[in-house]
Amino acid sequence: MKRRHSNVKQFIRTIPDYPKPGILFRDITTLLGDPVGFRNAVDALVALHDGATFDIVAGIEARGFILGGAVAHRLNLGFVPVRKKGKLPFATISQEYDLEYGTDTVEIHTDAIDAGARVLLIDDLIATGGTAEASVKLIARAGGRVAAASFVIELPELGGRQRLEALDIEVLSLCSFEGH
Repeated sequence: MKRRHSNVKQFIRTIPDYPKPGILFRDITTLLGDPVGFRNAVDALVALHDGATFDIVAGIEARGFILGGAVAHRLNLGFVPVRKKGKLPFATISQEYDLEYGTDTVEIHTDAIDAGARVLLIDDLIATGGTAEASVKLIARAGGRVAAASFVIELPELGGRQRLEALDIEVLSLCSFEGH
């Protein structure tokens, strides 16, 4: 496993009891708002993949857009937004996934990913891995292959890493927090 970059933790704010009692929300807006923190996070996400080759970067709505776009820029690659249903203006393909109470759907444009493309998937946080797994399946249906998925924060107790590793995806994160 590649080294974690725990220095980004100092820029992450924890908000207790949000969005419901008992949850410790890990807020990266403080990381994004700090020029040193934001640069460190993007540089660290790029460094996790030193020597790897990708064809495109995909970012999961919404914070994955910010981080993924910056990573794509640094890697001189294009960027694909993985959006919630109904947000993209062109023809889309979609992937439904289960939530704690119901379902949700992610979409990409039908022409977003070339057949055989090696994709780097980026998001701010991996918890249960449901949205990331749906994104991986969506990208596969579009003809691409997620070669690696990287996150600023991992909540290891919730099992998202194992869910993606079961799909043969390399999972990397900059830091982890215990608890939910």
